[in-house]
Amino acid sequence: MTEQQRAPASGTPTPTVVPSDTTRRTALWRRRLFEAEAGLTRFLVEARAGVHMQELLLVKQAIFESLPDGEEENDWKAAFFRGQALMEKFVVVHFGLDDLAAWAESNSTIYAAVDPGPKHDAAVPLERLNAQADLYDSDTEWVEHGADRSVLRIRHCAIWDYRELARNRGVTITLRSPCEYCVPATTGMITNKGLSATHELTEDQSGKGCVWTTSRNVSRPADGHRAVSEG
Repeated sequence: MTEQQRAPASGTPTPTVVPSDTTRRTALWRRRLFEAEAGLTRFLVEARAGVHMQELLLVKQAIFESLPDGEEENDWKAAFFRGQALMEKFVVVHFGLDDLAAWAESNSTIYAAVDPGPKHDAAVPLERLNAQADLYDSDTEWVEHGADRSVLRIRHCAIWDYRELARNRGVTITLRSPCEYCVPATTGMITNKGLSATHELTEDQSGKGCVWTTSRNVSRPADGHRAVSEG
């Protein structure tokens, strides 16, 4: 037996296989779809809204029957966005816009249950937000990055751009602004990790964006940003 054919010696660590960037992005699209769908079921159960069960099953059918067979990122991106749009429409039609935040909070509870990151680490939920923003190729910047306090600035949120591309493909967009869902969902991700959160919506020459601050104590907004209304 040659040296190359010999089995690794006992105790020799197995080399770690690092997933490619595309693989990680595809996995995050899938995970986000799971969190939203599981969160919607949880929301419906907690709302004791069994009267809408048939409509919910039809939404789930529409989501699952169009899931991609392969690992192509753009296919999972489209599947997530279509599924998200269907679920947003379901919640707004049957419960009203005011209950959108309750569904978003429910999704964040699922996120906290399956996320391997520790609680009470201010960087963890913003790292997830940064990864989500990167899925749309948004322009982001870490202002602070630490376990006690973290600040993430999204200069240009490219979700706004993708919404219009999806609309042009025939996807029904229910919400006036993606912030109507994203703000309560992100707040829920942070608070479900045992942290406090503040945010500012921004708009300047870079486009629409936001600044999120997380901390183990009461957060103070990052300096130099003005809040604007959603839309």
